[in-house]
Amino acid sequence: MSKLSQETLNAAIASILKGSQEKKRKFVETIELQISLKDYDTQRDKRFSGSVRLPHVPRAKSNICVIGDAVHMEEAKALGLDCMDIEALKKINKNKKIVKKLARKYDAFLASQALIPQIPRYLGPGLNKAGKFPTLITHQDKIEDKILEVRYNLTMAINFLVSLLKKNWNNVKRLHIKSTMGKCHTIYG
Repeated sequence: MSKLSQETLNAAIASILKGSQEKKRKFVETIELQISLKDYDTQRDKRFSGSVRLPHVPRAKSNICVIGDAVHMEEAKALGLDCMDIEALKKINKNKKIVKKLARKYDAFLASQALIPQIPRYLGPGLNKAGKFPTLITHQDKIEDKILEVRYNLTMAINFLVSLLKKNWNNVKRLHIKSTMGKCHTIYG
């Protein structure tokens, strides 16, 4: 049983995201979970260690380029991702050197459903040879899904740790989450 309030967790995540939008950093901030224990003597009580498989694997910083229509271009610009439209693809027009540079510059490519069939026509086989053919994105993909992934990961990690404690939730004094350079938000205690 989890004593973690989903409303409090959602509010804390929203506040962290708002803070990261207001003050841009030159690096990707991580979300950290800080746990304060009470009535737990590390000399007497057994020490615990374990590993938990998170439902949504966090990705390391990767350089992504979006090849998209107007909607996806706007969304990519809002997220600070590099993006290209069909006109930029036409300028490349199978120039192998430019395609190789493009493949080296980015770790992955995302492309709108409407543009996927046109990519081989303008870029040739270069991206496919590099193993970086664009992944399909649709207009139904939401940014809110990423927020849900963070919430599920936090809930899973907290519940796993609490299950390792001798008195379960009675050993937890406080739980905080924060971004690397952001403010601390209490989610329990």
